[in-house]
Amino acid sequence: MVSPDQRPVTYPHVRVHGDATERGREYGRQARSRIETSISAYRDIFKYYANWDWSRVREFATGFEAPIKAFGSKYLDELHAIAEGAGVDALDIVAINVRTEIMYSAKARDAAKSLPGECSAFALIAPPGSSEPLVLGENWDWLTHAFDTLVVLEATQDVGPAYVSVVEAGLLAKMGMNSAGLGLATNALASNCDIGEPGIPYHVMLRAILDCERVSEAFALIQGAHRSSSANYLVAHRDGSALDIEAMPGDFSRVHLHQAQDNVLLHTNHFVSPTFDDVDVSLWAMPDSPVRLARLRAGLRGDQSSLAKIRELLSDHANYPFSICCHPDPDDDQIDQGATIASVLMRLEDSTMWLADGIPCEMPYRELNFQQLFA
Repeated sequence: MVSPDQRPVTYPHVRVHGDATERGREYGRQARSRIETSISAYRDIFKYYANWDWSRVREFATGFEAPIKAFGSKYLDELHAIAEGAGVDALDIVAINVRTEIMYSAKARDAAKSLPGECSAFALIAPPGSSEPLVLGENWDWLTHAFDTLVVLEATQDVGPAYVSVVEAGLLAKMGMNSAGLGLATNALASNCDIGEPGIPYHVMLRAILDCERVSEAFALIQGAHRSSSANYLVAHRDGSALDIEAMPGDFSRVHLHQAQDNVLLHTNHFVSPTFDDVDVSLWAMPDSPVRLARLRAGLRGDQSSLAKIRELLSDHANYPFSICCHPDPDDDQIDQGATIASVLMRLEDSTMWLADGIPCEMPYRELNFQQLFA
């Protein structure tokens, strides 16, 4: 693993184009060293959290290939091509793309370890008739090995919108936006229904959402898939439309909507929809989540939140180190330490992203404009 003083100032950009196979091969080739680091790290992480050795992880991953192919064969082609480009086994790439299903399933929770927090996400929605742009963003909290694996993936597809995603190397997608004006932020969740049953993995669903052109299309996609894990999807569009969608494993009957308050959508890592009526394991696994949500609510107002104020809020240290701006806890084992590994703001109106390449109180935001990529 790269020592802190040797890490790059900014996460590397991976630029790919073509069909799923062409993009995957080039992604794998450009991000090869980071993909190798990711696979190596997750070998230890899965053993630590789930007590699974790599042969069991690969066996588990095999069960997801058929559901992914039925959902969209191009996504399985992309995964296999990433492996080819990186010179690793295809099941190793599938395995890291189902890391949520392994770590957040009931089987993984048998290890009786708390889970690392994931994200603090928001969208500021301008009312009809307003000239204010929609702003979407999140702090992404995860295990600290990801400082050495994140990339900015810029993809131009032969069919479908171009997209950008800030993502762990080798995974299909995380948060991002596309040339159709759609933006995506997300939070991992855990319920009593998360048992690791094969279906559409979380990170495949995120990738598929970035192929959508409208918020309603993304909502229909999420409902129509047989999902394998719980997650929150905050989907917005430059036209001002936005939805916050809490989804549990299963079909459309296990989808809940969280409504905006004062033109603001907020979400952390627990269920907040009033229609949710199952067991929220998230609160047990990530007890900092309601604290972060309260701080977001106190700090964000749709009619008075400038980008500068948002950046200040995303560096908030209330409940430190498990704050909105998360820092490693020195009392934790090294493998268990988490931090805000990236902070992202997106102004969908003009395809602009601001990215802090690491903990936002320590790293400046750099402005990235993708209008040329999306042209």
